[in-house]
Amino acid sequence: MDQSLAEMRHDYALGALRKAEVDPDPIKQFQRWLQEAVAARLPEPNAMTLATADRSGRPCARVMLLKECDAEGFAFFSNYQSAKGRQLAENPQAALVFLWLELERQVRVEGKVSPIAPAESEAYFRSRPRESRLGALASRQSQVVASRRILDERFQQLADCYPGDDIPMPAHWGGYRLRPELLEFWQGRQGRLHDRLRYRRRENDWLLERLEP
Repeated sequence: MDQSLAEMRHDYALGALRKAEVDPDPIKQFQRWLQEAVAARLPEPNAMTLATADRSGRPCARVMLLKECDAEGFAFFSNYQSAKGRQLAENPQAALVFLWLELERQVRVEGKVSPIAPAESEAYFRSRPRESRLGALASRQSQVVASRRILDERFQQLADCYPGDDIPMPAHWGGYRLRPELLEFWQGRQGRLHDRLRYRRRENDWLLERLEP
């Protein structure tokens, strides 16, 4: 490496974030930024880091894809028996981070996660490509497997068992929804004096505050 990590830096100058210009509803503001990321043709604009912790507080994070965002919260899908599923069962508090580096933006979200209704999970499962549905059946997510060959053979056995489009949703698979209590919007600015606007949920509305960088 020709350049040390300490020497790597980029000055942000693409935009600003002003309280007078953002939506009073943070979900609508998030949807606006997400659409701008989609319009900019960023790769995987719905990618997010999901951070969870077990009952002892030991944290764990991984990148996932957001599949729905509305007034009810942020929805994603997974194997309930996975590491994240076990952690959410022990401790439903979680956090999300969206990074749109090309736009010099990120959004942090914190809140409580709960499973979504089975019918909603079923509807999304049916919309997935056939191979993704077979993969959900084949994968014992987060468990140790001796070789890739075992996983491939299990997948092929299921593909042979379900040659058509009628593939059942596993009982251990489905959706989660994070109901936000806090959202923070970050816009990079010059001199590391970044803009940070934080929404905190109150009983019937949201409190909008500016944070120092």
